[in-house]
Amino acid sequence: MADVRLFHDRTPGVEEQEPTANYLSYTAGLGLAILLTIISFVVSQTNLLWPPGVPVGLIVLAFAQIGVHLVFFLHLGSGPESTNNILALAFGVLVVFLVIAGSIWIIANLNWNMMDMRS
Repeated sequence: MADVRLFHDRTPGVEEQEPTANYLSYTAGLGLAILLTIISFVVSQTNLLWPPGVPVGLIVLAFAQIGVHLVFFLHLGSGPESTNNILALAFGVLVVFLVIAGSIWIIANLNWNMMDMRS
């Protein structure tokens, strides 16, 4: 009975011949995610890195954390069967980048307009 439920609980787009994730992959992902989180706190709260390099170190650890989540929890791979997922992820990253860049642009222009009004 458990095998029948296992094959019917697949996400859309996952074929029956594709392997499902097992507890080992989720446990490894959880361990790596916790380890990267602890390292981020250690880097930010100690003098482990040169002080101007702390933001760069945290950005690198953040990208590593994103990679762990994509591989171990969302199961994105580089195979031909996951091309649509990777394209959807790239489009999402593009949209987030455009929203952030547009917000920074608008806020910067508002700041300059306020400075012009003061003079």
